[in-house]
Amino acid sequence: MAIPSSSSSMQSLLRERKYPFIFLIGTLLLIFLTLISFSISSSSSTRNGRPLLFSSSDLKIYSSSSTPTPVIAPSSVSGLPDQSEEERPFKWTLCKGPLAIDYIPCLDNHGAIKKLKSRQQMEHRERHCPYPAPRCLVPIPKGYKVPIPWPKSREMIWFDNVPHPKLVDYKKDQNWVQKDGEHFVFPGGGTQFKHGVSKYIKLIEKILPVVQWGKHVRVALDIGCGVASFGGALLDRDVITLSFAPKDEHEAQIQFALERGIPAILSVIGTKKLIFPDNVYDMIHCARCRIRWGADGGKPLLELNRVLRPGGYFVWSATPVYRKDEMHQGIWNSTISLTKSMCWELVARAITSSWFGLAIFQKPANSSCLETRHESEPPLCGKQGQPNSSWYMPLNNCISRLPANNSWPNTWPERLVRISTSLNDEPMSWETFQEDTKHWSALISDVYSNGIGINWTNVRNIMDMNAGYGGFAAALISMPVWVMNVVPIDMQDTLQVIYDRGLIGVYHDWCESFSTYPRTFDLVHTSFLFENLTKRCDMVEVVAEIDRILRPGGHLLVQGTLDTIKKMRVILVSLYWRVSLHQEQFLLGVKAFWRPGDGTIDR
Repeated sequence: MAIPSSSSSMQSLLRERKYPFIFLIGTLLLIFLTLISFSISSSSSTRNGRPLLFSSSDLKIYSSSSTPTPVIAPSSVSGLPDQSEEERPFKWTLCKGPLAIDYIPCLDNHGAIKKLKSRQQMEHRERHCPYPAPRCLVPIPKGYKVPIPWPKSREMIWFDNVPHPKLVDYKKDQNWVQKDGEHFVFPGGGTQFKHGVSKYIKLIEKILPVVQWGKHVRVALDIGCGVASFGGALLDRDVITLSFAPKDEHEAQIQFALERGIPAILSVIGTKKLIFPDNVYDMIHCARCRIRWGADGGKPLLELNRVLRPGGYFVWSATPVYRKDEMHQGIWNSTISLTKSMCWELVARAITSSWFGLAIFQKPANSSCLETRHESEPPLCGKQGQPNSSWYMPLNNCISRLPANNSWPNTWPERLVRISTSLNDEPMSWETFQEDTKHWSALISDVYSNGIGINWTNVRNIMDMNAGYGGFAAALISMPVWVMNVVPIDMQDTLQVIYDRGLIGVYHDWCESFSTYPRTFDLVHTSFLFENLTKRCDMVEVVAEIDRILRPGGHLLVQGTLDTIKKMRVILVSLYWRVSLHQEQFLLGVKAFWRPGDGTIDR
């Protein structure tokens, strides 16, 4: 039997005047197509339950030729902006206590720390955030000055900006830091390189030529870093090193590092994972970092294995490498046993004297050894759905599996723009990555660098609060700045891409305080972050945290909707910041020296 064509069927319906039936079919078809369109839109706007980095409308490039619109204008009275009572709805107070000047909410929560059942595994140095987040403002040290600009800041900083002289005496025989009048000066020494960090770096390259500073090895992690002289010196070799140490008896060592303009963060290997993805660091360095790598079933070294790139290097400069007494040899032997069980290879060892030695291990570049090893301890970790989930997660007691695609990134600087291996599993990711890179390059060139009001000569330490693929940082690569790329935990996980590009960053939840000292960043940047963030967090509390970490005279640069900018403007005006609006989507705020109770404003 012949099947009637669709056209003849439709003609039959028209002849029989079945218009209601035709209308019903058309309506159902329209609803079906609408649902499909909505489903595609929803699936493309989220991945793994997290919002995408941007929409196509966010990627518009705006000309910078238009004149900025002032949101507030300075008053002629004491330099304070004109404000009505309606524009100052917030009553700010100073943070209290003897340590308020250096207050870090999630590390100085003494009530929570007192309740800890144990401190054996550095639990008291880990994050314990207060709830709700504080809204108080951190006092400014007496005599605080605009920081010394880079690169001079690497060698000296103002004493009054970090008034903590304890390390001068505590480490005087190791040349960490010295006081010279109104300055701290940094001779470049360290616990394991008290005669100079440059010789130490050259020694590493001599015994391991494949390291090729700034080409093969680009991204490094320095554990227990002191005042970050190792990371500071490597900047001259195109190596960006994220230095970390806990807030402990080595008074303000991370604060010294950041005041010098060297990348650093407060952290500790305790009971929780480090806030980095898996398999991202080209090299990890420890010089007398006082960590027992075999403790607690080897969890500290297993954590290093997790974040070290396949084929990457661990440089261990410590007393067990070269001292021959029973205690130190016991530590060395247990560490060697653990590294062998993880298939690490001891590729170099140098003992130059009775007081110095270092060993260099290499993580396997593929899984063949791990799959055929005779030892069953530590076991291999099970397959994980989200391998990079590390925010408040306990340390593994197993060996992290290597990714299927674990090739080494391109040499620097090609890796900055060449496709990342971590993009391969995401559909359309290469096109999105290219579009993002072009977007930020144009935005920096057309808007941020010209006429928006930022004096880039005074900018060194930058934070990008929602970094995406790191395009903002990549576009600034020719400038003498460094960027802490932050990937919020509720957004698309792109942090591994950032590291594959040769940049650095961390995971963070902006409903909580960041693990850094006050007054450590010159510029804080965000692009369409607050539109989703304010669904979970109080905008006032987030702005109070930005005020804490931003230096007086520093800049907050916000790209967002006009509604977000209006809300932000009211809060910043209440803090007596200078605020301007550009092209109805860029807000620039300049932090004042004002604090509640003293009326001080910009100098």
